[in-house]
Amino acid sequence: MRRWVEVVLDWFRVNIGSSWRWFLPLVGALTGILVGLMVFTFGYAGGAAYFGHDPGACLQCHSMKENYDSWTRGPHGHAATCQDCHSPHDDAVAWLISEADNGFWHSLKFTTGAYPENIKIRDVNRKIAEESCLHCHAGLTDDIRMTRAGASHDDQIDCLQCHANVGHMR
Repeated sequence: MRRWVEVVLDWFRVNIGSSWRWFLPLVGALTGILVGLMVFTFGYAGGAAYFGHDPGACLQCHSMKENYDSWTRGPHGHAATCQDCHSPHDDAVAWLISEADNGFWHSLKFTTGAYPENIKIRDVNRKIAEESCLHCHAGLTDDIRMTRAGASHDDQIDCLQCHANVGHMR
């Protein structure tokens, strides 16, 4: 690692000349400003709330109000939180990665206003929701889950094909 840093610094000395001494403080200052803005934005937006289990955190985005209201009317409203259905179970690393991934995309879409009127679940989140269904209901569904005709055992019909509105009554 030290050798790599020396090579980079030598390149700057040769190509930028004596002004390279300004480059590192400039990069440091810009990095500090960027990190500071990220920390401020995360705090201002209540980002820490997304790492908890309070369904009210989802209400921070006005576009989620319909989903929140439909969840409270549905059968899971008194039995499961948003995290229970929309986050991985039994793997802290996968949970953190999912939270960071969804947090980034939610922040980007809602900050820029570039989200569709009808929000659609991404494939990765659909898989997580499917796994969450089975986390709680596997014993009930083991005998009735089937595969499509001629498909492999891995290509089972997923819960959300028939029960897409169970978590959010529409």
